[in-house]
Amino acid sequence: MVHSVYKHKQMKQHIIHNLVWVPIFLIGVFAIILGILWFFHPTPWLIDQAPNEALIQVSFKDIFSHKINTYLPSYLMVLYDFFGLWLTAIGLLIIAFVNVTRLATRLSQKYIFSILIVILIMLFYLVLTFLPSSPLIFMLPLLTILLGCSIYFSRLLNE
Repeated sequence: MVHSVYKHKQMKQHIIHNLVWVPIFLIGVFAIILGILWFFHPTPWLIDQAPNEALIQVSFKDIFSHKINTYLPSYLMVLYDFFGLWLTAIGLLIIAFVNVTRLATRLSQKYIFSILIVILIMLFYLVLTFLPSSPLIFMLPLLTILLGCSIYFSRLLNE
């Protein structure tokens, strides 16, 4: 009887541990997917066209029609490629960190949680302040729930 209780408690800890590292791993996967989307899209500024045009208060059609802006699409492409690579790199770093540590120690949890909380706060600020109609606004609650889930279950995990 004692063995089965111990085994059940171990299984519960195993499930809790998975609920600590898997949500953070998924955040990394989402970052990679979005980064690849922005990097490989032929006109990435059109992915979030409405919020971009609202921010600059002019349509892309108007901007690109002026001769002085002939090379603006090339410049935007470089900016979005950089953004896509940065997002992909962040996602890969998150996945690598989670894969190596499995967030098994309090120290590894503190590092990743602190960094992701700061990034999430900055994303909320940028999106809500400058791009309130961005498609990213729907992703932020999901990322918040994943991070919150991981933080919550990390408190239930025995070291």
